[in-house]
Amino acid sequence: MEILSNRVLTMAESETLAMTRIARELRDAGKDVISLSIGEPDFNTPEIIKEFAKQAIDENWTHYPPVPGYPELRKMISHKFKRDNNLEYKPEQIIVSTGAKQSIYQTVMSLVNPGDEVIIPTPFWVSYKEIVKVADGKIVYIPTKIENDFKVSPQELKAAITPKTKLIMFSSPSNPTGMLYTKEELKAIAEVVKDYPHVIIMADEIYEHINFEGKHESIAQFDFIKEQVVTVNGVAKGFAMTGWRVGFIGAPLYIAQACNKLQGQVTSATCSIAQRAVLKAMELDPETSQDIINMRETFRKRRDMMYELLKEIPGFKVTLPQGAFYFFPDISNLYGKHVPKDTVYAKTYQKTVIENSTDMCMYLLYDANVALVQGIAFGDDNCIRLSYATSDDKLKEAARRIKSAILALS
Repeated sequence: MEILSNRVLTMAESETLAMTRIARELRDAGKDVISLSIGEPDFNTPEIIKEFAKQAIDENWTHYPPVPGYPELRKMISHKFKRDNNLEYKPEQIIVSTGAKQSIYQTVMSLVNPGDEVIIPTPFWVSYKEIVKVADGKIVYIPTKIENDFKVSPQELKAAITPKTKLIMFSSPSNPTGMLYTKEELKAIAEVVKDYPHVIIMADEIYEHINFEGKHESIAQFDFIKEQVVTVNGVAKGFAMTGWRVGFIGAPLYIAQACNKLQGQVTSATCSIAQRAVLKAMELDPETSQDIINMRETFRKRRDMMYELLKEIPGFKVTLPQGAFYFFPDISNLYGKHVPKDTVYAKTYQKTVIENSTDMCMYLLYDANVALVQGIAFGDDNCIRLSYATSDDKLKEAARRIKSAILALS
């Protein structure tokens, strides 16, 4: 008799975390590995936020907070939604959780019954799939192409919706592609979904502030669809607060209440000190905060630099990301190529042919000492993901190593 549950046994390890773990193990063994695998800003939390957290400790904000979050924080998030996104969410429609991942998990678990269909355009963030599997939902993938900036069309979406559809999940700006939807594109999607009142959209906007095209657009801004939208956001990416673990949703009241009920039985409230820090973060206007502006402009410069470097690598098809801090190049033209027989990859895996994105990432990890993430983890085996959330020098050296390894293929 198996002791562990089937839901855990059938759950995949997060590929992004797995690759980061392997890279760390190789570094510990003395290898000079450059990791471009993890989605984390290489910036520190702004001082003004850290000081407010220290003050919270001194003021003894150390007791259990209310499950959905402190009232003053939910009020401030409501203000943030209006200021930054033109969204009208009352404080009671906002649930503060331990990271946006928990917010997504609770949304799915509150909505999806076994057999319900969940539409996910590919490529997608790695955890979407596994979370839906835990809820026993049926995933309906809509493949997208690099030629269309990895965006789903209204026609494709309409064709995928059935009476069993419960949820549509997508991110903008996107992890892993860096693409983002325009206001016009979001409105066209909303026009489709409004005809299906049984369908809810989960809009993951965690990369909102790392947007190189101007104003971020939210699909919930359209009055005719807002009662069918759960907006997920947080502070990890835009405020360099990954370790604080705070995310939140704005949702129709009945969905917010369901998530609150679930959270009360699972984790209860988010860390009190972290909530106080986020209260200060929410006061920062992304249009005037120098910390946010500096981080965004640094990422923009790195993006532009890396774009030119990646275009020089034979077999890489690259698009210019509009947000987040990732590239998702199509490398399928390199499939069928052979690695040298004396490489670590060939000796370790007893094969010399690059057949898929996993083969490519393992080859580049062991023989170029660069950690990337295979595209199959995001639902697209033609691509690989690399993060440019590291220094210019490391990015230049990583690009040099990747190009050298690719040129060694035959």
